[in-house]
Amino acid sequence: MDEPIGIAERYPARYWHKLDDGRIQCDLCPRDCKLHEGQRGACFVRGRIDDAMVLTTYGRSSGFCVDPIEKKPLNHFHPGSSILSFGTAGCNLACKFCQNWDISKSRSFDKLADQASPQAIARTAAELECKSVAFTYNDPVIFAEYAMDVADACHELGIQTVAVTAGYMHDQPRREFYARMDAANVDLKAFTDEFYFRQTGAHLQPVLDTLKYLRQETSVWVELTTLLIPGYNDSAHEIGQMSEWIARELGTDVPLHFTAFHPDYKMTDIPPTPPGKLTEARRIAQAAGLLHVYTGNVHDLSGGTTYCSGCQHPLIVRDWHRINDYALTENGTCPHCGTPLAGQFGKFTGQFGRQRIPLVICNN
Repeated sequence: MDEPIGIAERYPARYWHKLDDGRIQCDLCPRDCKLHEGQRGACFVRGRIDDAMVLTTYGRSSGFCVDPIEKKPLNHFHPGSSILSFGTAGCNLACKFCQNWDISKSRSFDKLADQASPQAIARTAAELECKSVAFTYNDPVIFAEYAMDVADACHELGIQTVAVTAGYMHDQPRREFYARMDAANVDLKAFTDEFYFRQTGAHLQPVLDTLKYLRQETSVWVELTTLLIPGYNDSAHEIGQMSEWIARELGTDVPLHFTAFHPDYKMTDIPPTPPGKLTEARRIAQAAGLLHVYTGNVHDLSGGTTYCSGCQHPLIVRDWHRINDYALTENGTCPHCGTPLAGQFGKFTGQFGRQRIPLVICNN
């Protein structure tokens, strides 16, 4: 039986319509959940009460932290800057390998200890001199109304916004959501529909549609992440096909991050990704024409470094989330040959580093 929806959890949601049989359908993502009175959707945070759709996590967070932007991961979006990060609870995918399962799979609102208005979040980011605010830890698609209001408040104070997402979203809400985002890191979890269906309970095509929309119809800066799971999505053939699609449909300058899996949630019997597999994937993607391919969750100086696509000079040398050397000019070009680096850059005044600072936001 669905957990009852409390009085405090009845924030009016968008993106739904009523069906002829009396149920209401959520139109936010391709799951198209159809609900009777009192039921929640597959994400657990959108539900039906009093004949309408509500968002039960508006203004409630699983926690706030200040992170380095490289942790999102974003390597071409104001490198070295700090970002205020937060999420809520629930998810519209059912990934068996979820690395944040205690938050994204939570069906208990005990996880939502922190409360903050959009204005309080934006004000805190400004006070802490964060360049941006990230909607992360769980997928912001499912708390779109809250994320969009936070984004509006951030933009009023000159703070940029970042979505860390699986990209599983219908067209109309996708357009309204990304109109408020400055950057996104999208998880391209694999390149077969079988993987998506069996391991996430979703489908590949809507994610590809989101990626093409972002690159072809918006100015949102986009980077991709693929978590390589041994024996599931790490074959040379699949990585090659995915890389060729990215080069063809999104462009060769889209950064792609291959990150290492560690056993978690329902995949505790799968071994961690060998570092050599990440190096091999990077090499395959580069052979397909991708200019900026990274390795993550490992110490790999070469795989973390940003190189000039013109002369191959190292422009930003990284070890994990730490920048060891920064040679890019203020206007984002190579100082050696003048080739522009794809992304969003400004004057580099230092780096936030590897630190992660938890914080509590006061609404006053």
